Amino acid sequence: MTIRNSCFLFFFSLLLMQGCTAQSRLEPKQARVLTAETFNYYLYYPPGYRDGGESEYPLLLFLHGGGDAGGTLEMLRESGPPRLLAEGNDFPFLILAPQNPYKKQWWNTRAVMELLEQVIAENRVDRNRLYLTGLSRGGSACWELATQYPGTFAAMAVVCGMAPAPYAHWIDREMGIRVFHGTEDEVIPFSESEEMVARLRSLGYEVTFTAYEGVGHNAWERAYLEEGLYDWFLQFSR
Repeated sequence: MTIRNSCFLFFFSLLLMQGCTAQSRLEPKQARVLTAETFNYYLYYPPGYRDGGESEYPLLLFLHGGGDAGGTLEMLRESGPPRLLAEGNDFPFLILAPQNPYKKQWWNTRAVMELLEQVIAENRVDRNRLYLTGLSRGGSACWELATQYPGTFAAMAVVCGMAPAPYAHWIDREMGIRVFHGTEDEVIPFSESEEMVARLRSLGYEVTFTAYEGVGHNAWERAYLEEGLYDWFLQFSR
């Protein structure tokens, strides 16, 4: 064997040994991880629900924004459907309004879905008429739920939330979608909703987009007072 061939074999063997060593560091493993979450929440029952009977009712899941996270449950009464309820208004469906327990964390949407399942199991809820809405950080969570659980909700109204435009095609095409955003929003830019709506429409989705000219981040103060919004939800069923 020549010196040249001997050198080639030496370096080839060295590379082979290095490859085997690298592979030995990548050991396949498996672990089951369980994350526990505790929610405080409001649950509203519509007129007639407690009169008896076996009728099932629609349910609206409301997710609040970051300003109401991590504090007292009463903070939820300052905006959205909980505020309207506190002012004495009635709705034709149950309303589930959980509180994000963490001031500076995103909504744990998997835990939210587990809470929703628990509430459905304990009450007379029509699974074909589950509705979703949220504002700001809660609006962002609505988009996440719509992409991760596309077969769950019949209709959704998002107010000034961050949007996952690249994953728009994951959303159920049969779900009703309304989007609200202020054009002067300096917290979550108007472009978040604008680009998401454009993406959805380019894919053939039907989306109703309401842009509030000159309005900042507090678009929810107008969105949840929109005439016909709650009747709009009831048009949709899975």
